[in-house]
Amino acid sequence: MIESYQYAGKELVVFQQATRWKKYFSKKMSRFIRGSVLEVGAGIGATTRILNNGSPESWTMVEPDEEMYNSLARNLHSFPSNTRVFHGSLADISKQFDTIIYVDVLEHVRNDAAELQQAAMHLRAGGHLIVLSPAFQFLFSEFDKAIGHHKRYSKKNLTLITPPATRLVTLNYLDTAGFVASVANRLILHQSYPSKKQVSFWDKCLIPISEITDRLFLYLFGKSILAIWEKT
Repeated sequence: MIESYQYAGKELVVFQQATRWKKYFSKKMSRFIRGSVLEVGAGIGATTRILNNGSPESWTMVEPDEEMYNSLARNLHSFPSNTRVFHGSLADISKQFDTIIYVDVLEHVRNDAAELQQAAMHLRAGGHLIVLSPAFQFLFSEFDKAIGHHKRYSKKNLTLITPPATRLVTLNYLDTAGFVASVANRLILHQSYPSKKQVSFWDKCLIPISEITDRLFLYLFGKSILAIWEKT
């Protein structure tokens, strides 16, 4: 259990307006989301609102940050009726699930391999473990450091931490246009924290481009990486 945990970043409120991006990656995940769902690190619930359309049997949001948990609990009535919220971490969960989701969470976990092994133990046979994280370590910035990221991911290092009794069914980079913008920021602008206007521009202007160019470039690079494992 994570005691007295407080999330370091304040970017969740800024990025909750990135609805085009959330809808884009949700399309890549939706066919794997079914049955009883566990969302680890639900934050302020912005991703839950996009991913949970009310059709799964149950949707459990797990959040270790006490302030964020309290906010989720107070506003639980605004989520679909299948939703519940739990204060703690994966280590505090004893149930098994059909789907376990980490959206922009795994990079905050220092021992990520152990976390995924534990997640796989909570998966039923045929269930799916879904991870979306920032990609490419050379893009690691002051922004990553400020919000508590330990690393960014590549296909290689995510493959290396594939948990036992699972197989990778999806491993793709997403957001090619965002990748180019991130490289430009890294090499030229050196900005440590995005403004609301920049996030809005990325979401409204660059994500529609990425929806086209990701396919054109066969998902070979991008600002984020999506990995989905199936429990065998």
